[in-house]
Amino acid sequence: MATSYDYAPLFRSSVGFDRIFSLLENAHRARTISDWPPYDIVKTGDDSYRISIAVAGFAPDDLEITFQSNLLTVTGKKQEAASDGYLHRGIAGRPFEHRFELADHVRVHAADLNNGLLEIELVREVPEEMKPRKITIQGLTTPTGLDAAPQIEARKAG
Repeated sequence: MATSYDYAPLFRSSVGFDRIFSLLENAHRARTISDWPPYDIVKTGDDSYRISIAVAGFAPDDLEITFQSNLLTVTGKKQEAASDGYLHRGIAGRPFEHRFELADHVRVHAADLNNGLLEIELVREVPEEMKPRKITIQGLTTPTGLDAAPQIEARKAG
């Protein structure tokens, strides 16, 4: 049962978030039926993350990691081995593809294959011009340098 969400009411109170709503719709629509191989996503610091994918039986040459315009794709295709001699084959070696939509300014820092886990380190690096900065408010000053409200002079009522 697929449920569709209407994000139209949110458009009225947000500016520049069109991309987020389309990402939500695409993530819901493009959900793969198979989540094989299993994976974890861990926040390892304020601006760092790790994706760990269980790829037992895959060699580094069987795996491919690509990153293009906020989309990280991990593909695994095992070289065909002769099936002679197997009495039971329980370790899956079927091809897979995982897609991860990354936020702006998140880049792949490193990837490592160790003990059957493919670990991909991600780092969020916000450019200096995109970081928040304090804006000073300039006001009117009097010639003496004191901020004061102007005084109104009038004749004495007599």
